[in-house]
Amino acid sequence: MRSASRHGREVRGPLLPPTVPGWRSRAERFDMAVLEAYEPIERRWQDRVSTLDVAVDEIPRISPRDPENVQFPPEVVADGPIALARLIPAGVDIRGNATRARIVLFRKPIERRAKDSTELTELLHEILVAQVATYLGVEPSVIDPTIDND
Repeated sequence: MRSASRHGREVRGPLLPPTVPGWRSRAERFDMAVLEAYEPIERRWQDRVSTLDVAVDEIPRISPRDPENVQFPPEVVADGPIALARLIPAGVDIRGNATRARIVLFRKPIERRAKDSTELTELLHEILVAQVATYLGVEPSVIDPTIDND
């Protein structure tokens, strides 16, 4: 049971109920947008992307221990010098465990580039199409015929 402070000035419950859009954090809304953008691709290419994971990170991280991160590989979708996404191939980690291939989307650079939610949805779709195409070794127009290869 929640109780008020002695002077009755503290918040007694959530500021927004779970039924309003503002209830979710910006990161949670972005995660939902990524899932919605990836769903048609995953449904269409289910047999070929079943071993591919999609993850979200806040910003591209450059680690001195990972030389591939210093100069992003060609499969990175970038807006100028800031990466928007990265395709990490399957491999083996430092402990010898097998890792799955994954697309990592960088939330903050993508959100800064999109002016509104409609543009964010379109940008996420374009990025995911490009990354899945790279993963499968095909042109983006094969993944989504409405995408222009230019």
